[in-house]
Amino acid sequence: MSATYVITGGTDGIGAGLARALVERGDRVVVIGTDPRKGRRLVEETRGSAVFVKADLSLVSENRRVVEELVADWPVIDGLVLCARFMRSRRAVTAEGFEDNFALFYLSRLLMSYGLVGPLEKAERPVIVNVAGPGHDTPIAWDDLQSARQYDLVQAMFMTGRLNDLLGVSFAERHSAGPVRYVLFHPGTTATSYAGEFDPQTAANLRRQRSMAKPVSDVVPSLLRLLGDPPAAPLSAFNLSAELNVHSELFSADDSARLSRLTDELLGT
Repeated sequence: MSATYVITGGTDGIGAGLARALVERGDRVVVIGTDPRKGRRLVEETRGSAVFVKADLSLVSENRRVVEELVADWPVIDGLVLCARFMRSRRAVTAEGFEDNFALFYLSRLLMSYGLVGPLEKAERPVIVNVAGPGHDTPIAWDDLQSARQYDLVQAMFMTGRLNDLLGVSFAERHSAGPVRYVLFHPGTTATSYAGEFDPQTAANLRRQRSMAKPVSDVVPSLLRLLGDPPAAPLSAFNLSAELNVHSELFSADDSARLSRLTDELLGT
């Protein structure tokens, strides 16, 4: 029996590779991205088994719109895979006033996770896989979550990854009695699209990194296993197939509650 999966950032890199693999095994896939050309290409490659939804998920309003459409069009969703990110050498702010990386790499993943709980809970073994690089020990600047005081691309990405770890903690705590499992996933250094806007030095460094990175095809099997056979625990974390400890101080319940309060204030909820 075929399943239905939603993939943010699904037209490039790991998201696109996973979408193709899911279609090949007979599943339905909804991919969300910003580029209609890439979306049409993926739909054509999959002979219509993939559905493309155009959206700029760095905007809170777009996340809410997409969630409403998905809930209306797909009453049962078996899995949500969160891959969307866009890196910038220089700090940028969205039209809604949020730092771009914070908005896309954290707020979007929060809004999509909680927004799709309804159709996920109707699936037999629902799972959310957040591809965000869990377990990194970068300190959280609680008084500067949006890197307004000092912006550095690498620091901003690592810190936002920490926020996703805490998102997983809070989601699992709130929904531990339900069927949805939350998985934090680290693909390791992978030759993805490295979508972003970079200064020349950063662009050159990323090209070198990409040339030495493993292909997307090395990552997809681990994701397929997690989607096909989700872990039993409400929250788990993996570096490819190696399970990480989610009971360390990096996954603090107090910190996750603190982040939830700050996020609610920012979103006005």
